[in-house]
Amino acid sequence: MKTKETLKGIMSLAWQFVKKNGYTMSEALKAAWANAKLIAKMKTGIVKFYFLKVDGSKREAYGTLSDKIVPEFEAQQPDYKEKKKNDTVQTYYDTEVSAWRCFKKANLISIA
Repeated sequence: MKTKETLKGIMSLAWQFVKKNGYTMSEALKAAWANAKLIAKMKTGIVKFYFLKVDGSKREAYGTLSDKIVPEFEAQQPDYKEKKKNDTVQTYYDTEVSAWRCFKKANLISIA
C-alpha cells in the first residue's frame, strides 16, 4: 500500500484539509490516512464506517468499492452524464440501499 503514488495522494489530501478545512498538519495527516485505509478496505469488501453529514448528524454506513459486489453500470441509462471529478468527496456503493452515495472526505469519523 505504501507506494510513491499512495504516499503522494495522502500528502496531497492532507494539504487539502489544511488549506480548505483549517486542520493542523497532524490532524490532516490522520484524516488523510483514515481515508486511504477506508478506500483500501472498501476495494476488498463491505466496510462499516461513520461520517458527519452536511447537516451535522452522524451517519453509519456500509459501503464498498469492490468490483465483485458492485453491480455493473447500465450503459443504456439516457440521463447519465459524465461528471467532473471532485477530490473533496468520496463516493461509495451503499450496500444497505443498493445505490451510490458520497460524503466529504474531511467528515470521515472512523472505520469500524
